[in-house]
Amino acid sequence: QVQLVESGGGLVQAGGSLRLSCAASGRTFNVYLMGWFRQAPGKEREFVAAITRSDLTYYANSVKARFTISRDNAKSTVYLQMNSLKPEDTAVYYCAAGDRRDILSLSSSYDYWGQGTQVTVSS
Repeated sequence: QVQLVESGGGLVQAGGSLRLSCAASGRTFNVYLMGWFRQAPGKEREFVAAITRSDLTYYANSVKARFTISRDNAKSTVYLQMNSLKPEDTAVYYCAAGDRRDILSLSSSYDYWGQGTQVTVSS
C-alpha cells in the first residue's frame, strides 16, 4: 500500500502561483507513475500532469507551459508548481500513484489516491 497526502492548496488571485506537494509513504519503491488530477464542481476528474520513475513528464494541454511537475525521491514527494493561474484552474487537486507502466493521462492507470486539496483562483 501507498499513502498519499497533498498540501499547498488555497485561495489565490488570477495570475498568481501555488505549489502543491504530495508526500508518499508506504511501499513507495514500487511506484512507477506519479500524477496530478483535478475535479471542478459538476465536472469529471481530469488529468493535469504526471511524472515517471525516470523523470519523464507529461501535461494536459490546458496547463502546459504554466504548470511544472517534479519529484524529490529522497523525500518521496511530488510537487506541482502552478503559475499564471486562471479561474478555470479552480478545482480539488488529487495526487495519484501507480505501480505499472500505463497511459499516464488515464485515472485507471493509478492505484492510489490522496484526499485532495482545494485550489481556488479568484478573478
